Amino acid sequence: MIDHASEMAAFVRVVDSKGFSAAAPALGLTPSAVSKLVTRLETRLGVRLLQRTTRALHLTEEGEAFYATARRIVGEIETLESQISGQSKTPHGLLRVTTSLAFSTHQLAPVIAEFLERFPQLQLELMPTDRVVDMIEEGVDIAIRIGRLADTSFMARKIGEDIRLVCASPSYLARHRAPQRPDELARHNCIFSRDRPYLNRWPFRIDGQIREIEVGGRVAVTEGEAQMRLALQGLGIVRLTRLTVASAVKSGELVSLLEDFRAEDPIPIHAVYPHRRHLAPKVTAFIDFILEKFSPPPWEI
Repeated sequence: MIDHASEMAAFVRVVDSKGFSAAAPALGLTPSAVSKLVTRLETRLGVRLLQRTTRALHLTEEGEAFYATARRIVGEIETLESQISGQSKTPHGLLRVTTSLAFSTHQLAPVIAEFLERFPQLQLELMPTDRVVDMIEEGVDIAIRIGRLADTSFMARKIGEDIRLVCASPSYLARHRAPQRPDELARHNCIFSRDRPYLNRWPFRIDGQIREIEVGGRVAVTEGEAQMRLALQGLGIVRLTRLTVASAVKSGELVSLLEDFRAEDPIPIHAVYPHRRHLAPKVTAFIDFILEKFSPPPWEI
């Protein structure tokens, strides 16, 4: 009897590992044996799933579609086997996590080494992006999302809140008097967004009313991380999430401004994961870890 599950598992591991040789040790097989399993799967399906070159593997259109569902099925099989075999308390396998560029850079990256040291049987694939990832289609185990949650079909654990801060470097403030009121921003260089105009309307509570101040300056930047780097160089005033600038504010590299005029409600941050009856130990381990490391949130000032 043909072992369809082994073929599917081999295909998923090859894609996750980006190669037959890299996938072989985890499957307990030789690279040639892994290649034969994938070839047998392609023959049975009657389509090519992978384009093979001497340097890399690429999913075909059919491969992309097959991988999305195959990875979920393989994950559920692994979870079920762990429950039955008594390994359910040992996190293992590949964990795929996606989050924003800012959260990945400033909050997750500093603690990842400790997480991997604590769970040596785990592999981690971190996917920083500011787009909303389709977790099911892309085989993601956990997404850390900042903002209101629209999809109620997923489970979510709140790990904190965030707000935006208006900041400038001491070197900039040494050359330009710090604004005392929001309307004074018109006389300052503000580092603004090039492609998202709504981020250039900064809200403040002024005389009991919430007003938006349109800002501008000499430098327009697409990405928030670059905005912060320019602010650190003294090129202007910036408005960014607290989780991005918290470390720089605490160290004195940036100074928070106009705090008495802050108008925004805190933005929730959640760890989101697909609802499953048997949650994989690797998912539970990661959620428990970030709740431990981010309680209280290190981005609070």
